[in-house]
Amino acid sequence: MFNLIVNEWIKIFNRKGTYVMIAILLLSAIGLGVLTKTIGETDQNPDWKKELMQENKDMKEQLKGVNNPALEKSYERLTAINEYRIKHDLPEDGDYSALSFISDASSTIPLLGLFVITVAAGIVANEFNWGTVKLLVIRPISRFKILLAKYFTVLLFALALLFILFASAGITGIALFGAGDGSQVHLAYADGTVEEKSLLLHLAGSYLLNSISLLMMATMAFMISAVFRNSSLAVGISIFLLAMGGTVTNLLATKFDWVKYILFANTDLTQYFDGSPLVSDMTLGFSIVVLAVYFIVFHVLAFGAFTKRDIAS
Repeated sequence: MFNLIVNEWIKIFNRKGTYVMIAILLLSAIGLGVLTKTIGETDQNPDWKKELMQENKDMKEQLKGVNNPALEKSYERLTAINEYRIKHDLPEDGDYSALSFISDASSTIPLLGLFVITVAAGIVANEFNWGTVKLLVIRPISRFKILLAKYFTVLLFALALLFILFASAGITGIALFGAGDGSQVHLAYADGTVEEKSLLLHLAGSYLLNSISLLMMATMAFMISAVFRNSSLAVGISIFLLAMGGTVTNLLATKFDWVKYILFANTDLTQYFDGSPLVSDMTLGFSIVVLAVYFIVFHVLAFGAFTKRDIAS
């Protein structure tokens, strides 16, 4: 299995497109840093406490006569955090540092998702397009192991790009904004209380949680690639769903509770830590189960098609 993964890894890095993806990712982090340094930094607002108090007042007014449990939970969290900032003198727009930039750089994760989807969509379909799949299956290795090695390679590639983004954002942030004085914290709200957490650990966890969406989209692209043997179809469908799935799901969630069973309602696990669920009765455990079901279905289709169908067809 290890040798199969190594071979797939070598195949990926034998393509010029892989280095173009990495270069674009690095340039995106650097470009965002330069842009932020040039026009993004602003001085701290001296009236920030008054604005937070007014914000809390406005949220309470907006909740009057509104029966929306999800909105109530969201405003409850925001109000508690605002009150904590006022009480402990923690302005939201404090000194901008490398950690602040790492947080902002997470906005480029969808770009990373496009690259992972492209690799996942082609890793099986291209074997059929190039005719090399026959060379794979005549080896004394089961088709199951061959496909599993390809999927593990996709996961490793996704993790590698995620690490490159995080590291390049950190280096760019330190170079342009400095490391900061260590006073920055993340305010977490749970069970009616606000707690200060390590911002660095929060950002690392946030990057991993934000990658759930690209993981599921990559798995879907991988499945389509294995079932239909068409990389263009896999890339097209996956990118369309990555771009539009969340938006459409959010719109439907305002009217229908059954939206909670849709994949895109559950890919953003940060809603349980730094926000409120899309549908009021959703829980972290529920979303994990839904994601697991989709994950299993995608793999049953992918492995079923690859291991049972005639390669010559």
